[in-house]
Amino acid sequence: MRRGNLTWVSDFVLMGLSRDREAQAGLFVLFGVAYLLTLLGNGLIVLLTGLDARLHLPMYFFLGHLSVVDICYTSSGVPQMLVHFLQEKKTISFARCGAQLFFSFAFGGIEFLLLAAMAYDRYVAICDPLQYVAVMNLKLCMVLAAVCWFVGLANSAVETAITIRLPTCGRNVINHVACETLALVRLACVDITLNQVVIVASSIVVLLVPCCLVSLSYTHIVASILQIRSSEGRRKAFGTCASHLAVVSMSYGMALFTYLQPHSAASVEQDKVVVLFYAVVTPMLNPLIYSLRNKDIKAALSKLLVGSSMLRR
Repeated sequence: MRRGNLTWVSDFVLMGLSRDREAQAGLFVLFGVAYLLTLLGNGLIVLLTGLDARLHLPMYFFLGHLSVVDICYTSSGVPQMLVHFLQEKKTISFARCGAQLFFSFAFGGIEFLLLAAMAYDRYVAICDPLQYVAVMNLKLCMVLAAVCWFVGLANSAVETAITIRLPTCGRNVINHVACETLALVRLACVDITLNQVVIVASSIVVLLVPCCLVSLSYTHIVASILQIRSSEGRRKAFGTCASHLAVVSMSYGMALFTYLQPHSAASVEQDKVVVLFYAVVTPMLNPLIYSLRNKDIKAALSKLLVGSSMLRR
């Protein structure tokens, strides 16, 4: 098809999850509550890691960044989704669609990279505890965090630029809950080979490589834990990694399955589930997973609550 016959649209229509008004009202309440819990839980972790001196450690430094990313990630799409539950016609402008695509992809990538940095922190803490303070100093932590943010943003900029340039020949109805890469690629009326290559390359950068690094770190961690003679020592060592391992397993698995499979094999409903999982479920559960098993965070929260109670008296 010649370029002169191609057309771009000024806005898109998102089909969403359901056309039933009662179902949409129920989804609005469900996702609205989940969004508020996400903001509360992650905001609280950011506050605690910033205020409590006991949490000024590499592990909590990265956890604070992860909470900021979760807040930004869920805020890139969920508010728009909530508004659409109340609207008959679910439209989003071309510019807002591009912005949503960029920020959701960026913060998703940054999260995967941060999880790899956190795995390295746990590796040093368990496999080389005597050198932990010297190795995981503030400078290294800041460099690792900066690399995660830079790579995530740069990767998203390339992905967004390649995706948003695709002409749709006037088609503007997206069978999805948000402006997402695979959904937009399906609307294209030109050859998408370049987009498929970029999607795979991008997935390797922010998914496969970090996943391999996490796997390598935990291989050494498990080997070191098994060498500990006392069962109590092994239990404590594993306890320091359990929360992070749970988040890693939850975060990497579905994304790897979705973005590294052939484009033709990915279903629309599967894409919707993945987007909702990462936009709603994961950001809400992360603070709970990290705080329920963490004595330092519980102590910092108790201190904050006691201090607030005393100020009110």
